[in-house]
Amino acid sequence: MRIGVLGTGDVGRVLGAGFASHGHQVMIGSRDPKQDKVQAWVKATGHAASAGTFAETAAFGEIAVLATSWEGTESALGLAGPKQLAGKVVIDATNPLDFSQGAPPRLAVAGNDSAGETVQRRLPGARVVKAFNIVGNPHMVHPDFPGGPPDMFICGDDDAAKGTVTGLLKAFGWPVTDVGGIASSRYLEAMAMVWILYFFKTGSGNHAFKMLTK
Repeated sequence: MRIGVLGTGDVGRVLGAGFASHGHQVMIGSRDPKQDKVQAWVKATGHAASAGTFAETAAFGEIAVLATSWEGTESALGLAGPKQLAGKVVIDATNPLDFSQGAPPRLAVAGNDSAGETVQRRLPGARVVKAFNIVGNPHMVHPDFPGGPPDMFICGDDDAAKGTVTGLLKAFGWPVTDVGGIASSRYLEAMAMVWILYFFKTGSGNHAFKMLTK
């Protein structure tokens, strides 16, 4: 499968390498695909990896992953082109973090809206699924915890799209919990804040969430 990753930060590079390691063709997109860190990632990831502009990456991917910082998301989606993402599954891994008052951050979008809903509005023809936002990037691919694998919580309005994303997550070693439509991003992004606050309290990113049932 061809997967386009929009964003070259830690999350984008980790997920892109993870997809490539599972046999997918991956293009990572940025404003400047020739920058050193991007070319170093392509070289390290191997023949399955390439780099392009946001527009090239959106056109390349059968699936797209949005892995931008929140302040860069609107611009990245504009450069990618909503029409190029129409009909495609778009995995939204963003959190709308506001660091304007220092750390820890606050949610820039909260209450009766969310980043996930904002992305879906920006991409009305795409099938947006919120995923990967509730854990730190070192644990996004094959999470390994003493208590067994944590759960990845997802949401989105399109059941078939969530099925596709669930398959990708299971290949990465994640059990998946579906919490409903894209409006549930409001709660997954708040859940991410719990992860973030504990990170700033302890200085460690070695924690994740588990759904316990009986």
